[in-house]
Amino acid sequence: MFKLSAILVILLITTMFLNACSMANASVVAIPDPKLDAPLATTKGEQKAVLAGGCFWGIEAVFDHVKGVSKAESGYSGGSADNAQYYTVSSGATGHAESVRITYDPSQITYGQLLKVFFSVAHDPTELNRQGPDVGTQYRSAIFYANEEQKRIAESYIEQLDQAKVFEDKIVTQVVPLKAFYEAEAYHQNYLVNHPNQPYIVTHDMPKLANLRKSLPELYKKK
Repeated sequence: MFKLSAILVILLITTMFLNACSMANASVVAIPDPKLDAPLATTKGEQKAVLAGGCFWGIEAVFDHVKGVSKAESGYSGGSADNAQYYTVSSGATGHAESVRITYDPSQITYGQLLKVFFSVAHDPTELNRQGPDVGTQYRSAIFYANEEQKRIAESYIEQLDQAKVFEDKIVTQVVPLKAFYEAEAYHQNYLVNHPNQPYIVTHDMPKLANLRKSLPELYKKK
């Protein structure tokens, strides 16, 4: 009886961790480079990209290990400032998506290469308003473009991948204008670094980093 009770407690705790901010392990998908992309800049600079694809812990952790990325921040996009708080966003009624703002050097990596990482190892772009067991518009797949160039590259790449039937199902990623990005609470930032042994992180996010390192070694960097 004691052993059975202990097992039930462990299962309950594990379920709580997974439901807190969980998503299915993103599968490695071999995808081509984007046909339409911005060329590498000739001088160093700083640009930003905002992407959403399920729990922001995993997306942030992946892009923290991408060459040319100087910062990845978890936050919220799609809603207003007055409801950009985690527990409000978690209701699914705010219009926000858990998002990540990526600061990168366009002389080291292109916007299209960032999207290649996004589509191939960071999340599943064919799941509508969910990632794995997490259901709700706050977990939707979205590209929040900051300018017309980002919009053209994103839309072209999605069309390219759909036409090539890279995924079994059609990509449902939204391509929408970036109105604002609101940084998430401090305890969400660098979550993988600060909680490397948490069951959710070990189960769902560490494999993404391994997939990035294995499948896109030319874009992977140690941190």
